[in-house]
Order: sequence, then structure tokens, then C-alpha cells
Amino acid sequence: MSTAPATARTPIGPAAVVGVSGLVVALVAASLAGVLAPLVLDDPGPLVRWALPLVRVVSDLSSAATFGLLVLAAFLVPERRTTERRVQASRLAAVTGVVWFVAAGLGVFLTFASLAGLRLGDPELGRQFLTFVWSLEVTRVLSISTGVALVVTTGALLARTRTAYAWLAAVALAGIVVVALTGHSAGSASHEDAVNSLGVHLLGVTVWVGGLLAIALMQPRIGQDLAATVSRYSVLAGWAYAAVAVTGLQQAVIRLGGPSGVASAYGAMVVAKTVILVTLGVIGWQQRRRVIVSISRDGSGFARLVLVELGLMGAAFGLGAVLSRTPPPVPDSEQSPSAVLSITGFPDPGPMSTSDWLTQWRPNWLMLAIAAVAVGLYLAGARRLARRGDSWPVHRVVLWTLGWLAFVWATSGAPDIWGRVQFSVHMVMHMVVAMIVPLLLVPAAPLTLALRALPARPDRTWGPREVILQVVHSRAMQLFANPVAAAVLFFGSLAAFYWSPLFELALTTHTGHLLMLAHFLLTGYLFTWVLIGIDPGPPKWSPAILLLILFATITFHAFFGVALTGTSFVLAPDFFEQINLPWGPDPLADQQRAGEIAWGFGEAPTLVLAILVARQWFRRERQESVRLDRQADRDDDAALRAYNERLQRLGSQAKEVD
Repeated sequence: MSTAPATARTPIGPAAVVGVSGLVVALVAASLAGVLAPLVLDDPGPLVRWALPLVRVVSDLSSAATFGLLVLAAFLVPERRTTERRVQASRLAAVTGVVWFVAAGLGVFLTFASLAGLRLGDPELGRQFLTFVWSLEVTRVLSISTGVALVVTTGALLARTRTAYAWLAAVALAGIVVVALTGHSAGSASHEDAVNSLGVHLLGVTVWVGGLLAIALMQPRIGQDLAATVSRYSVLAGWAYAAVAVTGLQQAVIRLGGPSGVASAYGAMVVAKTVILVTLGVIGWQQRRRVIVSISRDGSGFARLVLVELGLMGAAFGLGAVLSRTPPPVPDSEQSPSAVLSITGFPDPGPMSTSDWLTQWRPNWLMLAIAAVAVGLYLAGARRLARRGDSWPVHRVVLWTLGWLAFVWATSGAPDIWGRVQFSVHMVMHMVVAMIVPLLLVPAAPLTLALRALPARPDRTWGPREVILQVVHSRAMQLFANPVAAAVLFFGSLAAFYWSPLFELALTTHTGHLLMLAHFLLTGYLFTWVLIGIDPGPPKWSPAILLLILFATITFHAFFGVALTGTSFVLAPDFFEQINLPWGPDPLADQQRAGEIAWGFGEAPTLVLAILVARQWFRRERQESVRLDRQADRDDDAALRAYNERLQRLGSQAKEVD
């Protein structure tokens, strides 16, 4: 018997509720905030002004639904004898993906018309759009998001496996979060904090709203597995709600500037969104568990709760669309004569003293949050093992914590502060993130802990534990975890990064900086893991070969340092010429010092890695020796006797020949 009520037989109801709620609230809020009023200069016309917030609501909701349906297909719906439900969810994702693509494309065109101050009937609009759409950062980012929508929609039509659904969900999420580079945050004086918090905010909203909308759309097809699906979604929703609440508060602090900002139109909408968020939190906390218990008896309770929640979520989306077009109390940018501030987004730190290495901090809240979550999850896993009577080595907990503390220092301390303007300090940050941090994290064996602590799903679906196993045993991991490939990725990318425009991109853009840090950490972790890792993965190579690869790789690393020390031209010359630090060292001399740091910094970590590889080699030989001794005890040393008999036969044959 189906658990879906009669009113939920089609997906039109939930979609209509969330859509109408979002559009109505967007129109009302835009009218009250003055967003729909004609502009004094370069007014694009009423059609553009009215259509922009509405198109944004449709784009945001359809993108969240597309992501949620793909997540539902990949991770949430229990596996049955057929995969029909997964395919249905994917095909429905293709439908919502078409809506996302069309709305996002219209959003790009309308945004350009608004920025250019051209009405839709102006004959110049089409020509200028084709000429300049990629030149403007806002329309360029929105165009990228639109392209992602097309890729995801096409993939959803063709996909047949859980792996494909999972990858499409990841791509869709990237296309949604990239929108954080537009709007107020992109021009904020607190640029990095604003973009980081908005990106995490969009991620949380997409997971939270998209997952619930996907379940509502698929409820008639989920049937008796609705309780299990909703229970799994609730775990994601809890994490997403926390992310939305924290980042929403951070956005409010950045954009309002103080209590006086609440009295503005922007502040009023922030207050309204806060009320909706709190209400949704109370509903989820008070009713979710009771509803999940009663779902198996009657799905109508869940359907009613979903419609209420989706209505509130739609209203929040409408307010968010209007907020992105409403001037905040804190201006988007600050006029400053400092070239350092205008290029890097941070003020000139001034000369650096020895004590500054430990005393100066500029918290990067995204990196702090990543480190805190990583340590918190690790401690929770160790605690879970302890509660059931299993042990977990204390030294691994210490190593894991120290590794993330080193990461926080490199990304929020002096290496990050002065590394934005000095090559030598930047190189210190690079070496810490790529060599020191992985050397502490890898021996902590986080994957082994996760596999022991996380519960397995008995219905052949993918939970966190199953995802880890899929990743570590995938063909891609077999390729990248090849020691030669890992070495090339780790040290070979040094030249590719510093002797290309990527270095300057990382110095001048927030996205480039984040990608740089991710690359340093992941490639360093991968290289260290293939050498000394104890977590499950592809088969380990012989320790002798690993030592050979290690010493060959560090030779190339030393060559990089020597080459950088001997350079006669400045890398990223436009950047260092523009900031022109009045107190700083000569850029070329500082660059040569960075080469010395890269050359000398690798010696100690390499020595530690060599010792650990040799230790594993010795341990493996000892284990093999013990195994052979036990085998000899069991079979009365049959292998040795067979070897001696073979020698005797060879000796006898030699005598006969003589």
C-alpha cells in the first residue's frame, strides 16, 4: 500500500507551493525595497526591473531541485530489485534542469541589460551582449553557471548509474555555489569573508531545500521507503541548517555593519529571513522525528509538513533574490589609496618582525571552519569506537589535531598575512600546507577511523562509508595513487604553477587562492599517502621502489629551488609592480629567497618520510619472517627440506655429467 496521500500523486503541488510563494514574496519585497522603481540614470526599463528578481527565484529553486533529485537518486533512496526510481529521479532532474538552464540564461541577458542600462527593445542590446557578456565579471560568472546547468541537464538525461548521479550532483553544486562570486559579496570590502560565507550559505540552502523538494516531488514513487529516505535526508538537513544559520549571521554582520543597519530595507529583509529560518528550525526540531515515525502508517502528515516548509523556503528564496539587488547599509567597496587593498583585498600589513610569525593573526573563517569540522568529526569517530569498547591510538588523535592546527596557522597566521604580498613568506605557507600538514595528517589514518566508526548500509545504497570505499577503490584512485603519478602531481606541478599565469591568478583573485590551497593540500596528502599511508587503497609498492621515487622526487624539488634562486626575472611581474611595497624587499631578491626556502624546507620532511618508509620496509620484512617461521612450524619446515632436496638432485646430476 502506498504511503503517499491522494493530494501528492503528482509533483505539481510541491512545485507550485514553493514557486508561487517565492515569486509572490519576491514581488512584494522588491516593491517595498524600491528595487522596481525606475533608475535615475541608464534605466533598463520596467520589464527588466520586474523580471530580474522573478527569474532569479525560478533559477534558484530549479537549480536546488535539480541538485536534490540527483542526490536523491545517488544516496537517499534505498536500493530495490530495479533502479526504476533512480532513473525517474534523474529524468525529473533533467526537467528541472531545463527550467534552470532557461531561467539562468534569461538571468544572464537581463543582468547584462540592467548593467548596460539598455531596454529589451533597444537594437544595441543584442550586439553589446554578444561583445561584452564575457568581459563583465558578473555576467561571466552567471554564464558559467548557465553552462553548468546545460551540462547537468544533458547528463541527467543520459545517466544510468549511481556514480553518474553523484558526479552530476557535484557538478550542479559547483555551478550553484559559483554564483557567490556575484552580487554584493563580490565587491565587498570584506571580500573573502563575504564570498566564503555566501558560498557556504548557498551550499547549505541548496542541500536543505533541494533535498526536501526532491523528496516531495518523488514521494509517490518512493512509497514504502519514504521513512528511510526522509531519515537520511534529515542528517543532511541538520548540517545544512547549521551552515545556513552561521553563514547567514556572518553575512548580516558584514552587510548591516551594526544595529542601525536593521532599520534599512535591506535590514528588514534580513530580519524577515531570520524569522523564517528560526521558524523552519523549530518545525524541523519539534516535528521531524515524530513525522518520520508516523510515515510508515500514513504519509499525509509528512505531506502537510513538507508543504508548510516548502512555502516558507520559497519565501526565503524570494527574499534572497531581492536582497541580491538591494543596496546594503555597508557599501560594496571602500575607496582607498592603497594598491595592496585594491589588488589583494587586504590592507598593507607593513614590515614584518620576528615575533609576528607567532603573534599576528587574520582569521580565515572558512579555513577555521574546515579545520574545526575535520577535528570534530575525527574526535567523534574516536569517541564512537571507545563507547563500543574498541580502542584508537591516542597519538593518531594528536597528530590529526596538530596537522589541522598547522593548517590554521598557515592560512590564518603570518604566512597568509604577509604571503599575500611577499613571495618568500608565500613559499613558507606553500611548504607548510603541502609538506608539513600532510606529514601529520596521513599517519592519523582518518579513512580507517571513518570505516570503523561509520555504520554500513544494508540495502546496497551509498552512505558516507560506502562513498569512501567507492573512492579509495576507484579506477581514478588507482591512477592518481600510483607513486609516479602522485610524485608528478606533487612536485611537477610546482613549475606549472609558478612559471605560469596561475601564480598571479592566485595572488590577485580569491577563487585562485582557494584553488591553490586545495591543490597544495590534496597533492601533498596524496604523495605522502602513497609513501607512508596505512589507510585502505590501491596496493602498496615495494618500499625499495618508494624510496627510489622519494629521492628522485626530492631531487627535482631541489632543482626547482635552485632554479628559482637563480632567476633573473620576477615571476608575476604585474602583481609585484603594482603593489610596489615601500617597506618591502626587492621583488627579485625576495623571489630568490623563496627559492632558498623551497630548497631547504624539503630536507627535514623528506628525511622523516625516508625514515618512515624504511621503518615500514623493516616491519614488512619482520612480518614476512614471522609468517615463514610459523609456516615452518606447521609443516615441519617443508620448504627448507624441499630446497635441500633440490640442491642434492642438482649435485647428483652434476656428478653424473662429470
